[in-house]
Amino acid sequence: MSSERLIYLPLGGAGEIGMNAYVYGYGKQGSERLILVDLGVTFSDMETSPGVDLIFPDMTWLIENKDRLEAIFITHGHEDHIGAVGHFWDRLGAPVYARTFTANLARRKMVDHGQPEEAVKTASTWPETISAGPFTVGFLPVSHSIPESGALVIDSPAGRVIHTGDFKLDETPVVGEPFDPDLWASVSKGGVQALVCDSTNVFSRHEGRSEATVGPEIEKLVSAAPNMVAATTFASNVARVKTLAEAGHRAGRSICLMGRAMRRMIEAAIETGVLSDFPKVVSPEDAQNIPRENLMLLVTGSQGERRAATAQLARGKHNGMTLKEGDLFLFSSKTIPGNEKGVIRIVNQLSEMGVDVVDDSSGLYHVSGHANGPDLERLQDIVNPKMVVPMHGEHRHLRQHAKLAEAKGRASVVAVNGTMLDLSGDAPKVTEFVETGRTYLDGKVKIGALDGIVRDRIRMALNGHAIVNVILDEDDEPLGEPWVELMGLPEQGSSFAPLVDVLEEDLSQFLGRAGEKTLADDDKLTEGMRRVLRNSAMGEIGKKPEVTVIISRMS
Repeated sequence: MSSERLIYLPLGGAGEIGMNAYVYGYGKQGSERLILVDLGVTFSDMETSPGVDLIFPDMTWLIENKDRLEAIFITHGHEDHIGAVGHFWDRLGAPVYARTFTANLARRKMVDHGQPEEAVKTASTWPETISAGPFTVGFLPVSHSIPESGALVIDSPAGRVIHTGDFKLDETPVVGEPFDPDLWASVSKGGVQALVCDSTNVFSRHEGRSEATVGPEIEKLVSAAPNMVAATTFASNVARVKTLAEAGHRAGRSICLMGRAMRRMIEAAIETGVLSDFPKVVSPEDAQNIPRENLMLLVTGSQGERRAATAQLARGKHNGMTLKEGDLFLFSSKTIPGNEKGVIRIVNQLSEMGVDVVDDSSGLYHVSGHANGPDLERLQDIVNPKMVVPMHGEHRHLRQHAKLAEAKGRASVVAVNGTMLDLSGDAPKVTEFVETGRTYLDGKVKIGALDGIVRDRIRMALNGHAIVNVILDEDDEPLGEPWVELMGLPEQGSSFAPLVDVLEEDLSQFLGRAGEKTLADDDKLTEGMRRVLRNSAMGEIGKKPEVTVIISRMS
């Protein structure tokens, strides 16, 4: 029996939707040569990560083993697959391979973070392949909600793995390549050891709809609108942006793109030849001189992002443009779980303006970019792998997907982030667990999720903050009274006296009672004053604030 093995290790994207990062390795245990598939981000929220700009997978294990890393492969250009490339490349150092459109986006990200854009290599599609140590890797075209998505055909001495990336079975995708079942069947003909597969829509029990089905419905809606129309979708969904633009153009409207991400994606699609016949657009400046009934705005911010064009229009104005009563606003998108509050807030703001808001509750104006349950079954039947490893999904998605595979007689396992699998045998086998977590981008600095920084920020947000100042002379006797500064706390409590006065009085009494040992020991004095202030505040306002004690000693 060979002592070499084929391993799979998700560092992000398994047990969650977002920040995808998957490691494959082949070789002797502990010295396998490695490749990384995708390097993405997820986004923060005010409840769990206030002030955080981006969230990355914890790449510590791979960074510690970077001397074994042969290459990085990016399946497509969505932020949860490509967004961390520029942030981590200098700590990994391996060449990055992606298809033309995705490579264009990756190079921009590298430049944005001061990394060499030549580290990104443009890959051709199957049957052309790339050698990376013991692996041979090819990009297999697949349809998704962004152009030039590619599944990966990963060959090793232990057999062939197909890593689907995000995909749907769309044979009329508007932009990009259609799903080709014959191509997938031919690639699978010699036998597939493992299908590592997108699980996002496993619970949807109807077959997925084609992108081509939304165009006619959007055109009807836009043509019937009497005033200005604005529409938002994912900027990366170039096919949908094109569908929206063409619907507006056929309705006799000028098209205006608003939002940096929207313009950037369309520019990249045109530069790389993905788009060749996009309707002519006008600038926001020129749009102000066009009659409102002849104008259609395509704007960023479908997920309620506060700084995006949609949110700014909902607050009043963006790039000189305003929405008015009787205008139409279309959300041609699905709200990602967790973003509902932000989207509802914007919808209500638009409603207050008298704008008519249309979303996808009717199912007419959006289709998902992910394969539904029946589509996953169909792909399994085409590929006929020895085993199925669910990825890209929350735990419930992975578990359901594993059940679906097992019901069809195929070995499967639920492997969340940090679970290393051996794919060499007849069934996936858990071999070890690697410590994983999250890394936060906080301003310009990367911090660990367990460093306590964000936890302290949440505590301050919930409880407020108090600063206590006290001065002691050379004999450890207080000089004057302690004074308190408050942030995020009410001015008075239940006694109706100023809260600062109550706290300072209680601290003065504590100092008057404190013994010599306490006054001479900064740690004991700090802890005592902290306890007194928190207890006093609890009695006055029902909260125990975070406390910082500053002790100054005169020498």
